[in-house]
Amino acid sequence: MNPSLRKLWFRLIYWFRPPWDTGIPAPELVRTVADLPPGRAIDIGCGTGTNLRYLAERRWQVAGIDFAPRAIARARDRLKSFPHTLLVADATKLAALDLPGPFDLALDMGCFHSLAPEGRASYAEGLAKWMRRGSTYLLYAWLPSAPGGPAGIPRAEIQRCFQPAFRLANFELGAGRPSAWYFFVRS
Repeated sequence: MNPSLRKLWFRLIYWFRPPWDTGIPAPELVRTVADLPPGRAIDIGCGTGTNLRYLAERRWQVAGIDFAPRAIARARDRLKSFPHTLLVADATKLAALDLPGPFDLALDMGCFHSLAPEGRASYAEGLAKWMRRGSTYLLYAWLPSAPGGPAGIPRAEIQRCFQPAFRLANFELGAGRPSAWYFFVRS
């Protein structure tokens, strides 16, 4: 799908309930933050803010970006009783955003793998700018699949995009589809 149609599709789908918007925080996120003291967290491609709400309930200072205005409006409703920063923004322009960083935790559940290849380097550079050394970055992304399936990004390419600013600490295959969780540490 060309980038303009993809943007339009995401903007339209948030007028309804996207199939990925379960209202349940990601188990990988829950498991990761169980041993971390609260700090500052950013969710890139935050959608309606489910994961941000989970973090805010645990005293994290939260920020989120998404390029779909309706998603950000729903996230604002979900986070109305917690301090938060939410921006309608392009993830490939992270470096230029006015964010309340540096961050101790970053989460991306499906934004990076939706970017055009030419935007991935600027995303990774912008993320590195905002992350504290030793901080954690959780990335969920599709892996390449059979012809006709969702486009994905090979593991080696993802690692290459984030090196040398990030070190891959763990990798877990996703359940039910060709996908994976990447657990990075800011070098």
